[in-house]
Amino acid sequence: MKGPAMLMAGIGLFGILDANSKILSAEHSAAQAIFLRHATLLLLLFLLRAAARGLGGPLATAHPFLHGLRAVAMLFSGVLFFLAFRHLPLADGYLVFFTAPFMTLVMAALFLRERVPRAAWLWSGVGFGGVMLALWPQLGQGGSVFGFACALLGTLCYAINITVNRGLRGEPGIARLVFWPSLFGLLATAPFAGLHWVAPDAEAWARFLSNGVLAGAATILLALAFRHASPARLAPFEFIALPWSVTLDLLVFGNAPGLEVLLGGAVVVLACVMSERAVARAARERQGMSGGKT
Repeated sequence: MKGPAMLMAGIGLFGILDANSKILSAEHSAAQAIFLRHATLLLLLFLLRAAARGLGGPLATAHPFLHGLRAVAMLFSGVLFFLAFRHLPLADGYLVFFTAPFMTLVMAALFLRERVPRAAWLWSGVGFGGVMLALWPQLGQGGSVFGFACALLGTLCYAINITVNRGLRGEPGIARLVFWPSLFGLLATAPFAGLHWVAPDAEAWARFLSNGVLAGAATILLALAFRHASPARLAPFEFIALPWSVTLDLLVFGNAPGLEVLLGGAVVVLACVMSERAVARAARERQGMSGGKT
């Protein structure tokens, strides 16, 4: 259960991060928020490595392309979700995010050559149907198309990040998992942060610094989770974000979810659980066949 436990803890931290970012988005730009997030991450990383020499392993990597791809995906995911939650309640944004397990299945099959049974593809289609069930009435009533589009593209970037994490599971150490995306994000957002800088008050500074800590801890937990288990194994546990986002929406912003969101969410959760069961059953059957041959 190491992988699922780390995944659920990481998603919980991302939920708090997104709620905090939604509050900041009322007065501050995405560039400023992401710039300060990565600046905090780099500062913490080097302070910890100064206190304990070599903590987290080396910074150099034998896979620069994968780390570069991961850094780009993480930057765009952070910016897009920041913009999405400026226009959407947390629960709506996370409902779009729930398409990530299905995107991850596709990428695992295409790029990691992991076998995905037919039943998993079928349930993936049902899951997308659940998302449309929840979101279509809102779009028809004038919901934020821009917000939903940002959430969908952010989810795609998240799925790319998760797939790359899986591809890097053989590389030991976690320092490089924080260093490279933070360095890239800092440099990429610095010019835009300067152009749209709004001087933070004491509360905003506390929120910005908290975002850096939350993002670093969540990133490490997710990366470690996908080193311990496959995307198919972890997919159902990502739905811990549904009750988490609904609770944060209600307690922090006073937004109660609509019936269509709850129904669509239930369909998506069912689809992903059934998809995971299909993948697990196929894996057991392959192991049985392999054991029989030996």
